[in-house]
Amino acid sequence: MGTLVRAAVLMSPLLFCNAFLDLTGPSEITGMWKGPTTLPCIYVPVKGFVQQMLTWTVVRGQSSGTIFRRDGSGDHILLSEYRDRVSILKDNPGNVSLHILSLEVSDRGTYTCQVTWSGSNNSLTAREITTKVEVVKVAATKPIIRAGELGLTVPAGASTSLTCVASGSPPISYRWFRSTPGGKALLLSSQAELAWDSLQPSDAGEYYCEAENRAGAGAVQQSDAVELMVRDFQRTHLSLYLVILIAVVCGAVVFLVIFLIICLRKPKDAQVYEVKFHNSRAAASSRSESTGHYEEPIFSTENNYVMEPMKNKRFEEINMKKNEYDCVRNTQESEYEVGDSV
Repeated sequence: MGTLVRAAVLMSPLLFCNAFLDLTGPSEITGMWKGPTTLPCIYVPVKGFVQQMLTWTVVRGQSSGTIFRRDGSGDHILLSEYRDRVSILKDNPGNVSLHILSLEVSDRGTYTCQVTWSGSNNSLTAREITTKVEVVKVAATKPIIRAGELGLTVPAGASTSLTCVASGSPPISYRWFRSTPGGKALLLSSQAELAWDSLQPSDAGEYYCEAENRAGAGAVQQSDAVELMVRDFQRTHLSLYLVILIAVVCGAVVFLVIFLIICLRKPKDAQVYEVKFHNSRAAASSRSESTGHYEEPIFSTENNYVMEPMKNKRFEEINMKKNEYDCVRNTQESEYEVGDSV
C-alpha cells in the first residue's frame, strides 16, 4: 500500500502538468488558391517541460510525408514542394503554427502537428492535433477605389494616387481607365495604383478600374467611377487675398464710424460754466463817485475769473453775460482816458 501511495505522489506532478500540455487548433481550414494561410497549433508552456521536437506531416490521398521538423539541430523542410513556401515562428514559445505562403490546389489534405516535451525526470510527453485543409479558387470581386491622403479634391501641383483594391485568388490583374466626353474610355495603366507626381488642372475627370483573375474564368469586375477634382492653386490664393483685403477695409470703416460717433457725442453730464469778470479799477471808480474823491488805481489790473457751473440755462443767457462783459471793458477804457487828461 505504501508503495502505491509513493508512486502516486511521484506521478501526480507529471499528471498535473500533462493536463496543461495540450495543443489547440481548428479541425478544418479553407484557404484561397494562390493566397497565404496559417494552420494554427498552440500550447501553453509549463515550467519544468522543454520542447524537444516539433513535426508537421501531411496525408494527401494515398501519399504522406513529413513537411517540417524542428529539433536540437535546427529547422528542416523535408518535402521539396513546400520549400520556400512554409515557415514557423521562432522565439515564440507555445506557438508552433505552420504558415504557408502560397496555397496550391495540390496542398489539399490532412495536416498533423506533433510536439514532444521532456520533463525534469527525463520523461517524454507527446501531443498532436490534425487539421483538414481545403483549397478553393475565388474569382475577383468588384474592386473599390481608395484615394490618397489628400482625397479626391487635390490642389494643382500636388502628388496623389488612386488605388484599385479587389479580393480573390491571386494573382489579380488591374487596369485603369479615364472617361472621355465621347463615352469612350482611355486606358491609363495596368497597375493597381494610378499615381501623379504633379497634378495639373487637365488631370481632373472621372476614373475607374477593372480587376480579374484566372479563377474567374475571364470575368472582369469593374469599379464605380470616381471624380478627381484639381483646384487651381493660384486662383484660390488670389480670391483668398481679395476676401481678406475686403474684410480689412470694412473693419477699418466700421471702426472709424464708431470713433467719430464717440468723439462727437456730448456727454449727458456735461456742465456749462459762467465766466464772471471782476475788475478792481471799476470797483474803485464806483467808490469815488460815492465819496467824491478819486484815487488812482494801481497800474496793473487784477482780473478774477470765477468758473461757476450752469445747468439748464439757455444759450441766450450766455450771450447776455458776454454783452455785460463788453460794457465793463468799454467803461474801463474811458476811465484811462480821463485820468490822462487830468
